[in-house]
Amino acid sequence: VQLVESGGGSVQAGGSLTLSCAGSGWTSRDYCMGWFRQAPGKEREGVASAYTAGDSTYYADSVKGRFTVSLDNRKNTVYLQMNSPRPDDSGMYYCALAWGSVCEAWSGYTEWGRGTQVTVS
Repeated sequence: VQLVESGGGSVQAGGSLTLSCAGSGWTSRDYCMGWFRQAPGKEREGVASAYTAGDSTYYADSVKGRFTVSLDNRKNTVYLQMNSPRPDDSGMYYCALAWGSVCEAWSGYTEWGRGTQVTVS
C-alpha cells in the first residue's frame, strides 16, 4: 500500500487550499480514506474521512462546515477541501487508510502517507 499526499503549502486565513492523496497497491473496495493532522507539540488528530460506497463522510467538530472530504474510488484518491482555514489548522496533514466501513473510528487507520505541511497565517 502506498499513500502519497500533495497540495500542502502556505495559505492565508480565510482563503482555501485543497489536499490530495493518491493511493495504490490494493484492490479492495471496502475501505475508508481519511485525513489526520499534527501540530508541533500536539497529538495527531483525525480531521475527516470518507467511505468508498455511498456518501458517508465524517468530520472532527473543529472543521465541520469549513472542510470537505471527498473520495474518488476509481482513482483511490481522497481530497480535502479546506475553506476558511485558521492559524490553528496549521500542521502536518497525513492521509490514512482503514479497511472496512467504520470510518469514524480514528484508531482503525493502519496505512499512512508521509504527510504534507499546511501553514495558515
